[in-house]
Amino acid sequence: MDTAIGYSPAAQTLRNAGYKLTTPRLTLLDVLEQNGGHLTSTELLALVAERDASIGRASVFRTIDLLARLGIVASMVQDGSTINYVLMVGGHHHHMVCTNCRTVTEFEHCGMGALFERLEREYGFQHHGHLLEVYGICQNCRALVAM
Repeated sequence: MDTAIGYSPAAQTLRNAGYKLTTPRLTLLDVLEQNGGHLTSTELLALVAERDASIGRASVFRTIDLLARLGIVASMVQDGSTINYVLMVGGHHHHMVCTNCRTVTEFEHCGMGALFERLEREYGFQHHGHLLEVYGICQNCRALVAM
């Protein structure tokens, strides 16, 4: 939380983009932040309704759409059909996904800076965010196979 202003970095990004910090927007951001930044649409709707029953379904999805356009939130398909919304702290989010047990582990630094510089240099593509998922076998599953 940015104590000088009283808003989270995600809310500040919204404000800096020229959008009002309405109750539905702040509630939705707070729900995402308080729940680890990963929620299905069903979970998100239920948690927002618990906080403020006056915030309707359409308002939640309009807000998610706005946050996605601003790179604050991204949607991911998990298990082939379930959409999860993830908070893109600093414009990025990273997962390692075990293809054996389906465990998802977040990690901080992806080391992709050189790639993004190359993309801009070679293609003129200006990077402003990314969602990275790496698939493989986790340490626990590898240990079970070794036994």
